[in-house]
Amino acid sequence: MATVETRRADPPGTARRSLTTAVPVALWAGAAAVVALWWADTASVVGTAGWLTGAGRIAGLLCGYACAVLVGLMARVPLLETRVGSDRVARWHAMAGRSTLCLLLAHVALILAGYAAQDGASLWHETVTVVLDYPDMLKATAGTVTLLVVGVSSARAARRRISHEIWYHLHLLTYAAVFLAFFHQLALGDQFHGRQVATALWYVLYLGVMALVLWFRVLTPVRLNRRHRLRVHSVHREAPGVYSVVIHGSRLDELNARPGQFFRWRFLHSGLAWTSTPYSLSAPPRADLLRITVKALGDHSAAVALLQPGTPVWAEGPYGSLTADRATGRQSLLIAAGVGITPLRALFETLPGEVTLLYRARGAEDLALGGELEAIARRRGARVLYALDGPGGERPDLGARSLRAAVPGLRAHDVYLCGPHGFARDVYAELRAAGVPDRRIHHESFEL
Repeated sequence: MATVETRRADPPGTARRSLTTAVPVALWAGAAAVVALWWADTASVVGTAGWLTGAGRIAGLLCGYACAVLVGLMARVPLLETRVGSDRVARWHAMAGRSTLCLLLAHVALILAGYAAQDGASLWHETVTVVLDYPDMLKATAGTVTLLVVGVSSARAARRRISHEIWYHLHLLTYAAVFLAFFHQLALGDQFHGRQVATALWYVLYLGVMALVLWFRVLTPVRLNRRHRLRVHSVHREAPGVYSVVIHGSRLDELNARPGQFFRWRFLHSGLAWTSTPYSLSAPPRADLLRITVKALGDHSAAVALLQPGTPVWAEGPYGSLTADRATGRQSLLIAAGVGITPLRALFETLPGEVTLLYRARGAEDLALGGELEAIARRRGARVLYALDGPGGERPDLGARSLRAAVPGLRAHDVYLCGPHGFARDVYAELRAAGVPDRRIHHESFEL
């Protein structure tokens, strides 16, 4: 794979940080506006039933707003994915998901308790009455159950027990849940009865989010794949359980993909076509070829090794902000563990200035792309350091003192970090202990 010259297409760090601040501020401002909608429409709150019902309506309005935010953050808007960073957007999405579930449960509990107190009925009787007799409540109930199923499957403990493929398809049910609940909001929300402006704004919010999803998750990928016609070119074994897939296409330079970025890949092959999985580019992109390197960690990634040349490929992207534009100086340290080497291998070839790569693996046989790394190091006068287990399985020391000794002037380096969640968390803490400023540590993670 040939070297390409690094371009500075993304905004500088200050603009990126400004956007990272502006988006949450805008979302919180929207939440405040939703509460103001209830406040302006509520003359007074009287008695226990009134307080319970009022609190339930506030929770319901905020839940409806949070549903729109949740779906909007699933739209993979390039402005967010490439400038804020996919990992940060994923964390925002996870936070919105947790908030949505909490608000949903609060809304249900408070409204039913308030109605029961108002009618002097039991909670069970009130629940049956609301679900069966109120307009659009059967659809809303189905949406509530669906959202709860999605929420439970997204919890970290549940995700460890189910495959990525099952989780992915359950996650798509969020769209159905939000659709089912939408009409209930307008039918039973007092803030929308006879209030055309509020109703119109609610429609604008949901239709705007729907437009983002349709454009960026449907139409844009269709255009990309019709234009570039991606197919598997070849598959190569790199290490035990690690394979590189070279993908051929036309006019791939028009994608403006950057070293360090990733695509979401869907291989149109038996057993793989229904799942879209993120894999980073493991070499600088060429006008006719892209390459990814995959470790067999699940059914999907294991099946990638069996792909045949000519297999059609469906891609979405490029995404991610782990690029050369994060650099603040001319010295860089890349720290990789396991298959985390893939985006850093591409950066190792293209980052300007003085570059050191630290590669953590169990043993020499697990060093994927090792020959390429050595060749790149010789060509550009860079250093490659290996952190391997000892003869008795002893783990190497990657503490603050060892890192400072291995990389003189570490505090002045930009550090690009990629590896399993636990590894990245521990190394980040050691880098901070070694005096590396947070703004110089660059990391993207997709484990929620």
